[in-house]
Amino acid sequence: MPRGQNTAPTVDQISKDRITLLSEQYWASYALQRRAYDRLVVDEIYIKELLGSNFNLRRIILLEFSQYLENFLWPNLNPDQCSPYHVMSVCVMVNEKFRERVQPWDAITAHPEHFGRFLSRVMHLCLEGDELSIKEQTILIIFLDHCFNSLELDVIRSQIQKIVGLTIWSNLSSERREYEFDKTPKFRKLWKLICKKDEKLENDELQTTLFERTFLRKLAEKFLHLIENVQSVNANGHYPIETVIYTERFLELFTDIICQLPTRRFLNVVLDDMNFVVRSFLSSYTTSLTTTDETMDTDSLPSITMKKVRTENGEEEQKATTKTVNLFHKMLTNFEFYSNFEINDTTGETLTQSELMEKHYEKVLQLQKAIFKHFREEMPTFALRNIQTIDKRDILTEEFEKLSNEQLKSIGASLQPPILIDDRQRLLQVLILEHERVQSHIDIINTLPLYPTEETIWDEDIVPTEFYNGESCLALPKLNLQFLTLHDYLLRNFHLFRLESTYEIRQDIEDSISRMKPWQNDATITSDKSDQPTQQCLFGGWSRMAQPIANFTIVEVGKANIGELHPSRVRADVTLVLNTRKDIKHEWEHLRKHDICFLITCKPSTKVGTAYDYRQSFIPQVGLTYVRGCEIEGMLNAEGRLIEEGVDEKPVMTGDTRTWRVWLDPNQYQADIQATLDGSEDVYDTFNVLMRRKPKENNFKAVLETIRDLMNTNAVVPDWLQDLILGYGDPASAHYTNMKNKVPSLDWNDTFIDVKHLRASFPDYKIRATEDDRSKHVPPFRLTFCDLRTKGEHAGEKLIILEPYRVPNRGPYPFNQPRQNTVRFTPTQIEGIKSGMQPGLTLIVGPPGTGKTDVAVQIISNIYHNYPDQRTLIVTHSNQALNQLFEKIIALDVDERHLLRLGHGEEELDTDKDFSRYGRVNYILKKRLELLEKVERLQKSLHVQGDLSYTCETAAHFYLYNVLSRWEEYLSKINQSNNNLDVLIHAFPFKEFFSDLDHDLFQNSQTFESNLEIAQGCFRYIQQIFTQLEEFRSFELMRNGSDRAKYLLVREAKIIAMTCTHAALKRHDLVQCGFKYDNILMEEAAQILEIETFIPLLLQTSDQQERNRLKRCIMIGDHHQLPPVIKNMAFQKYSNMEQALFTRLVRLGVPTVDLDAQGRARASICSLYNWRYKNLGNLEHVLQQKEFKTTNAGLVYDYQLINVENFNDVGESEPIPYFYQNLAEAEYIVGVYMYMRLLGYPAQKISILTTYNGQKFLIRDVLNKRCAKNPLLGFPSKVTTVDKYQGQQNDYILLSLVRTKAVGHLRDVRRLVVAMSRARLGLYIFGRVNLFESCFELTPAFNILTKRPVKLYLLPNETYPSVREEKRDQSIVHQAIVMENMPQMADFVYKLYSQKLVAYQEKKRQEELSRYDPERDLPYDPLQPSIRAPDERIINESATDITSIEQINNDKPVTTEYIPSRQHQISGTSFRHDPNIESSTIENLDDDDDEDVYDPNKPILLQKLQTSTMDTTEQKQSLPTNNPSTTIAPKRDEEPTDASEDDLNKAAIFRSVLHQDNEMDTIPALNDEN
Repeated sequence: MPRGQNTAPTVDQISKDRITLLSEQYWASYALQRRAYDRLVVDEIYIKELLGSNFNLRRIILLEFSQYLENFLWPNLNPDQCSPYHVMSVCVMVNEKFRERVQPWDAITAHPEHFGRFLSRVMHLCLEGDELSIKEQTILIIFLDHCFNSLELDVIRSQIQKIVGLTIWSNLSSERREYEFDKTPKFRKLWKLICKKDEKLENDELQTTLFERTFLRKLAEKFLHLIENVQSVNANGHYPIETVIYTERFLELFTDIICQLPTRRFLNVVLDDMNFVVRSFLSSYTTSLTTTDETMDTDSLPSITMKKVRTENGEEEQKATTKTVNLFHKMLTNFEFYSNFEINDTTGETLTQSELMEKHYEKVLQLQKAIFKHFREEMPTFALRNIQTIDKRDILTEEFEKLSNEQLKSIGASLQPPILIDDRQRLLQVLILEHERVQSHIDIINTLPLYPTEETIWDEDIVPTEFYNGESCLALPKLNLQFLTLHDYLLRNFHLFRLESTYEIRQDIEDSISRMKPWQNDATITSDKSDQPTQQCLFGGWSRMAQPIANFTIVEVGKANIGELHPSRVRADVTLVLNTRKDIKHEWEHLRKHDICFLITCKPSTKVGTAYDYRQSFIPQVGLTYVRGCEIEGMLNAEGRLIEEGVDEKPVMTGDTRTWRVWLDPNQYQADIQATLDGSEDVYDTFNVLMRRKPKENNFKAVLETIRDLMNTNAVVPDWLQDLILGYGDPASAHYTNMKNKVPSLDWNDTFIDVKHLRASFPDYKIRATEDDRSKHVPPFRLTFCDLRTKGEHAGEKLIILEPYRVPNRGPYPFNQPRQNTVRFTPTQIEGIKSGMQPGLTLIVGPPGTGKTDVAVQIISNIYHNYPDQRTLIVTHSNQALNQLFEKIIALDVDERHLLRLGHGEEELDTDKDFSRYGRVNYILKKRLELLEKVERLQKSLHVQGDLSYTCETAAHFYLYNVLSRWEEYLSKINQSNNNLDVLIHAFPFKEFFSDLDHDLFQNSQTFESNLEIAQGCFRYIQQIFTQLEEFRSFELMRNGSDRAKYLLVREAKIIAMTCTHAALKRHDLVQCGFKYDNILMEEAAQILEIETFIPLLLQTSDQQERNRLKRCIMIGDHHQLPPVIKNMAFQKYSNMEQALFTRLVRLGVPTVDLDAQGRARASICSLYNWRYKNLGNLEHVLQQKEFKTTNAGLVYDYQLINVENFNDVGESEPIPYFYQNLAEAEYIVGVYMYMRLLGYPAQKISILTTYNGQKFLIRDVLNKRCAKNPLLGFPSKVTTVDKYQGQQNDYILLSLVRTKAVGHLRDVRRLVVAMSRARLGLYIFGRVNLFESCFELTPAFNILTKRPVKLYLLPNETYPSVREEKRDQSIVHQAIVMENMPQMADFVYKLYSQKLVAYQEKKRQEELSRYDPERDLPYDPLQPSIRAPDERIINESATDITSIEQINNDKPVTTEYIPSRQHQISGTSFRHDPNIESSTIENLDDDDDEDVYDPNKPILLQKLQTSTMDTTEQKQSLPTNNPSTTIAPKRDEEPTDASEDDLNKAAIFRSVLHQDNEMDTIPALNDEN
């Protein structure tokens, strides 16, 4: 399909299509009357619409969109009597749902009773359906693959077990079966039981059972028969494309089967017995690729041939007809890799390197014995040679070729297990494959270059360029429910992470090199190394991120380490001439150590002046030949020495020439040098471009090194967690109720507000107190859960023993009082806190607004107080979430000296304190001085002579001999006085030290016990001073900041926070310095990649018993919201790389705590998404507080779906592929925003969201045109995409859905949930109603939305904030003004603005008149500036005031013109023709758009357009106006620009002086009853 062409049918096509008409008659949910089910309708649809169109994707989408499966196919399925067409139709629909990534099994799990017989029909069709075409057989294979990948569903798992269990060994030869039984005797017993059961079966049941047991064996034989007999269609090794696709899908199915231990355990033996891998490699189908490679250059041949066919609309399009087996060969290699994976198939245990070597030696030794016994004369030395000299493929081939067919057969028969094959070639390959030495997987990874090269970067089979729509399979690993071993888990993640990084690198290379416009230089020069002239490359453009190389030299090649073949290190010098702008030159000069760059060779064949065409292939146009990665070591100074990074400023460099020393990849260098020795070109003599990347996107190498290090070390995962990570065992095994070390009694600290709160938190428990006096039943509480006891009194009962206690007095000063929690947690939140405090795995599912962060903070605080010696690691996906978490921790009763924040996001913390490593070191050093000053004051108060407050050590002696002794003497006096109050007060030795109090230390009016508590609190305060000094003593001994920072990290800090990215980057450093932790809490866990979740679990080495010391793992997230962002659609859809470990654990059935009360949004807005969660309700304040009970000013409804029709016959547009825009919606949204601002809504309380990047930029441009220069309007808080806004919120959200032809990626319900849940008080959605309301997945939300009018209802006479209470009657609706369309809204806003402006001018005139003094002022002239006293100030009193009316008057008159079309290029933009999470990306290379926050100091698209360097005549042309029919079509600008920001800097955001924050309702007082 051509790029950019939309497969999905439009709304008009859907409404007029024959399928729609049929659905309205038979199965449409909105049909008033449906006809009875008719099986002929199913057959007719299949024959005409599916088979007749050759399974056209558009027809399939139409059927699936009409709910064909849910409402017609499955409810009326009778597996025993239905036609094959019905079975095929179900398979087609399920496959389409998987392709669309919508819920595929809901219809089947709702009525699962027929699935077993239905699957049996599918299996019979796979084997016996000779009348089915190869494409129909492919559909069945794909369906089976989906079944094998959905084993978490009971209805599917129960059926799959029948065809992959031990009974499948009935397909083995008797000799092989006995051999396997000898290895695992327990299987022989099970086999005998199976045989006994078979004897009792009826004939029909037995036949069914035998069919299920032999199904996979017969299917494999059918596949082998196909590839051994299929004929190519031409001499280039091309085969019919449908045949190739079938073979690829078949290998995908069998690879997925053997990648899961439950389905692999018995099938892998059967496949080995039938020599599946060898037969596949020896088939004519596979060898055709090798033959083609030997006879011709396959790179010059297309892998797919196309021909023109006529579509159903009569149009011609290109269609693939034949294809090579390149992808099949890669997939077969991948299958071979997993069939021989390093695992014991029986036990599931990983085979160590020594076990693998021992197994290999046993096989070769057995072969030597057989040859020595039977063929001593033919192979006299073979049996006597060292194993390492004979286990190579070439030697084995040479030796075996000497033998006859009979001799080879005799050797095979004498081995265990016996190899009984008649074909000589196959027997030869099996013998070699069994006995050759295979390089271990770890060795392969260790020798793999971490930087991608040009061969990998542009390999379409593993890094697809085009939009991946899920129709084809790829040679990629998958992340699914289960993994074979931890090594397999890391290996798959390693490859996928590497390829995802490769895809991003390719985008950057294509962007930078295309900007540089490499051309062929006609002038030639003579090389120093050769007499042959070489063509030189000229660059006709420029790029910010890439520069031509002036010189490249290898300066060091280190000797190889022992046991390695590659050099220990390779260093080179790269010289550039930075003849460019100062800011760009500054960026290049500030490349840091370990930054990754790329060395590129371009050998263009295009002539000078040739324009780059983005529609054509990249490599032929630029002549890109080589790509190699390198790592910056540092820049060289004028003397050629490295400039060290540190506190010293870098020396000022003169001139434009700069040289960097870089590290090259030793593995890649070794491979390149070997290729050069074999006659290839020396890559390192050809580089002519150096490219850098953005630092935030350039950390892939460090992460890959971390994964590789984990694979090379004995990564120890906690025993209670390992099986769950691999996807096996009891899903609830790590729940605290099943842990052996669960703790019944815990201190809940300040979790509960009062005893009433405690009682409400545990409705299923009885509560008994240890203290009878109810007045003492106040927090804090220690609770004992008797149901967690295994023995003792009340063990196992649902009983809580309540033990209240008093927090000891910490001192007489106000700051000594502990900070208290103020959140009244709900029962489910309390259950989450309870689970998090216990050992084991805790999963907390937190819907939007349910207080996930508050729960996380309370868990951390409770662990901190219960286990003072334990250390807790906090990991989040984003710096923003980590900072929110950290700010709340600071507010609780946690000593800040125990807090540490790692990473670069610390500066964003909303606090004056520095919690970074060096910030904490400085804090401790400063705190030490403060404490020593207090010691000095204490010393003086005690009249002790000497310099005892100089160091922590002298202070410790002072405490021991002068402070503690006085305290003990004081306690002795009190005891001897028989609790005399006067003695207690007057004998207190530290009264002078506390003389700085503003009140008396002791109170005569209070009891002896109260005053004694005060005295003890004072001593605790003094004692804490010396305790802290003792902790700080080590900092005196260490003299540099680095050692102190390490000590702080390893010993002092108790709560350490970092992002998952920082953890992945710094794991090696953390392990090296001895970092340890006992608990880990992950926020935003559903947004973190599998591998980035796994790495933080292993940031420490194992203990002396080789165990991981991790005791608790708390993961908090929401898998119903958007997953991790994966830019390449193939990795996202095919490899399921977007799967988070949190989501996978939920799929596996691990117990979760589902928070069920939200406090963010109005209850009405919450109803738009609460259907996606279990019993999600509302907190009390949502129903009671004033801001939730009052309506939105000027708007009838608090949420509304507004229908937006085409404007000038244009709805959605696509100026470049997948860059979707909708001008009508953009104008409508900006109009509503302007209306809200005119009513007084604060701009910071409004955010504008959209589902596509193209629309985001269009809305920003419209806002810039309408509002940016006007201080009355200003810019909203944010204009961004739904995906980027996840985790954030605002009071009012304006949402643009953009699409008018097809639903697009909003069909992903997770994106819908995010979009609906961002607003607190008002949500206004703009879109094409008839399109989205008909989408099945969106029905729950859009059914609610469409109950209200789809035209905007306004009440312009109201002002913000509203005082109108919510009304149940509809009287207010009749007073509203209804906006029929976007142009009406634009005109209305213009008139309203004019009215506000006139009213404001009149008000100002009246103010001037009232201020006029005839004796002081000149005669009043309204056209003159205002005259007032020098000390007089103007105060805005109206909600519609503006800062300066003169500024508005001096600006251009406000009109209702629409944003014009752009035909020029936009500087600094890079277009990514990739429909990723946000459909496509347009990335601004001049500024960082990661946060999507409007910054007036940043140029936006329209300004860049207006300020870009263009031809003089173009600069003079004014932009066209009043032409909204075309959308903004972005284009690239190759020239550097200096955009002026004066206009934006003049703009001021208008704030309403009438706006006041509403306070929270107070919590009711506690009742006296228990």
